[in-house]
Amino acid sequence: MRKPLQTSLLAALLLAGFHHPALAADKKSPAAEALGTGDGYQLPPFPADAHVSQSTTAGGRTLSYTATVGSLPVRDDTGKVIAQVMFTAYTMPGKNRPVTFALNGGPGASSVYLNLGAIGPKKVNFGVEGDNPSDPAMLHDNPGTWLGFTDLVFIDPVGTGFSRALVDDKEATKDFYSTNSDIHYLSRIIYDWLLKNGRMESRKYLVGESYGGFRGPRITDYLQTQLGVAMNGVVLLSPYLDPAASDDENVSPLPWMLTLPSIAAAHLERQGKLDAQSMQSIIDYTRTTYASTLMQGRANPAATQAMIQKVSELTGLDPVFVQRSGGRLETQAYLREVYRAEGKLGSRYDSNVTAWDPFPYAPHQRSGDPILNGIIAPTTTAMVNFITQTVGWKYDGRYGALSYDVGRLWHDDDDANSGSVAQLREAVANDPGLRVLIAHGWDDLSCPFMASVLIVDQMPAMGDPTRVQVKEYPGGHMFYARPSSQADLLHDVKALYGVN
Repeated sequence: MRKPLQTSLLAALLLAGFHHPALAADKKSPAAEALGTGDGYQLPPFPADAHVSQSTTAGGRTLSYTATVGSLPVRDDTGKVIAQVMFTAYTMPGKNRPVTFALNGGPGASSVYLNLGAIGPKKVNFGVEGDNPSDPAMLHDNPGTWLGFTDLVFIDPVGTGFSRALVDDKEATKDFYSTNSDIHYLSRIIYDWLLKNGRMESRKYLVGESYGGFRGPRITDYLQTQLGVAMNGVVLLSPYLDPAASDDENVSPLPWMLTLPSIAAAHLERQGKLDAQSMQSIIDYTRTTYASTLMQGRANPAATQAMIQKVSELTGLDPVFVQRSGGRLETQAYLREVYRAEGKLGSRYDSNVTAWDPFPYAPHQRSGDPILNGIIAPTTTAMVNFITQTVGWKYDGRYGALSYDVGRLWHDDDDANSGSVAQLREAVANDPGLRVLIAHGWDDLSCPFMASVLIVDQMPAMGDPTRVQVKEYPGGHMFYARPSSQADLLHDVKALYGVN
């Protein structure tokens, strides 16, 4: 997501039951000794890991579990602690339970969105039409939780949640805020959690959302080949897999092929006609007639006019707007145009979630995204209260559900634009037992589903082609905010894990 900050977010590390010794008042731990900033100011030390027993109801079962909030150190080559990574873990008693590590995206997003929105045992409402930032941020049982069949470890990368660097911004940028260093230290956090909790022999899974989907294949490949840890399965939610797919929009049809189906899906949904059969015909049109017409350009005016008419029908947009766009629907222009008559804007994360446009006469959108602006307050409030009050991990620092400072400091390494498609292929080739589920919401224009459809269709079968599957659901980037889509995702994830 080196376009507008992509968050959907969740970087989650769940620490299943490991109890870290309290920091003694008369003897500082190595982490506590590292908290000086160089100007005499001492950051308060992180508290010891805290635990609470809770229960939730899902699928007709009462699940009793332990919630743990704690931290793990990140060390440099000399052994010096240079960062502390906070995690939230949910564990249940039972032999041979798998463990799933969860990471969100951004880069700059904490794991709160996967935790309290998608797969944790409790959730808070956010991300759908009608939700307001000032609504009570009350946690309730999550019917779509994965805790019934796997322990969960949510990881907050450095600079998000309460996780923090213990070095200055220049050093932190090198050690944490770049494509490759991000993969290396997060992989080591997973390794360290497994080692300290005696879970090396557990079945292991990874879930990544948005930029976490970029991380997913790279972390899996790095763990396999460098740290000696093999994942049994990977779930990528609304993943950002191939940044280069949106390049060269003046010549290549690919950037426009990625977004047309999602725009058409939003139109079908507004008409109450969205279903898999209708979407398949749109996908087929996009990868055949639409693509070939764009490639022909002015060499075939009749085909272009037919395409303009078809795109107008599929999207419900004014034919004049489509004509002037050449049938190439730029995302932000579309999100203003589709709701212009109502004085509203659509969200790039789900174009059927809207907000008032505070600058309707400006030539370009001047306000933030309707979903991003609306989810920070409820998720932050709910998570901070859960950590500090419910679990009792007492820390008074600022919680970063979505850190724009990380986005500001972030820099891509040379191979970032190549995405994670190569690592996805290599991880699947390395391990014939690895299974991958890629899940998208049809309405998402941030990380459109069509990109993953094309990516997987170009992969070699490598024995069993069903080992890598793409599934689509009604909704947008956080399609799991819709109960029916969350239930469908849960069904598909259970199949991946091999449970009923």
